[in-house]
Amino acid sequence: MIFYIGAFGLVLIGFLIMMTQKNVFKIVIGMSIAETGVHLFLITVGFIKSGLAPIIYDLNIDKLAEIKFVDPVPQALILTSIVIGVATLGVGLAFIINVVKHYKTEDINKIKELKW
Repeated sequence: MIFYIGAFGLVLIGFLIMMTQKNVFKIVIGMSIAETGVHLFLITVGFIKSGLAPIIYDLNIDKLAEIKFVDPVPQALILTSIVIGVATLGVGLAFIINVVKHYKTEDINKIKELKW
């Protein structure tokens, strides 16, 4: 239960940062924090207490029905999501660095007012 609360807290903190901050760097960091909360939630959904890795060493079919296996799909999806998130973060920060160099401001409201 504590992991669900932690995941909800991270998503909430990330969304609050994105909604309240005017600095574009802080907005991107807030997006990354919210994404981490979603990752934690999905990993928590796939967790089974006293579950085993879904690797079968023994082919004793009678015992397989009694064993609880951990679902590997959420873990694989989270690994993919982490890679995509890091790439998105890198592209977003590179874009922000270029905008800040060009317009000399980090404030989102001032950037909105300027003409492209």
